[in-house]
Amino acid sequence: MNKKQIVRCPNCGNHATRHHFTNNQIIETSCPACDYLMVNCSRTGNVLESYAPGIPSS
Repeated sequence: MNKKQIVRCPNCGNHATRHHFTNNQIIETSCPACDYLMVNCSRTGNVLESYAPGIPSS
């Protein structure tokens, strides 16, 4: 079962979409306003892929 949520983007604060894909244990958060993307494993919390324009990497 897949679940969709509307959340605030951690990059720009606009509305973003969070998809929970239970068949492969992935959570994907994306924002169309600033092109933010974060893909996490829902079991471990590890980041699988990310793209956040305007946020400096540490």
